[in-house]
Amino acid sequence: MQIHQAQHGINLVVETDDTVYIGRFDQTNGFQALLHDCAIHPVASDEDPETFVRTCARYGFAVDRRDVMVDVGAIRRVRVLGDVPKE
Repeated sequence: MQIHQAQHGINLVVETDDTVYIGRFDQTNGFQALLHDCAIHPVASDEDPETFVRTCARYGFAVDRRDVMVDVGAIRRVRVLGDVPKE
């Protein structure tokens, strides 16, 4: 899924090269995506971010920041949080 295809108000997992954002999608302005009530997880070079994502999908997540702007060009992967396996 591309960030521009996401529905307003849905919880997304947005991955960049070095950070995972999990939050409620608001809108894009072409260059940035606005997410609300986000968990922000910096990813170390030797870390698999999937562990963090699946834990959040299963148990929920703590909000680190109310509003976050993510550069659209830096986004590598976008998923609906509800579609993430809860293993």
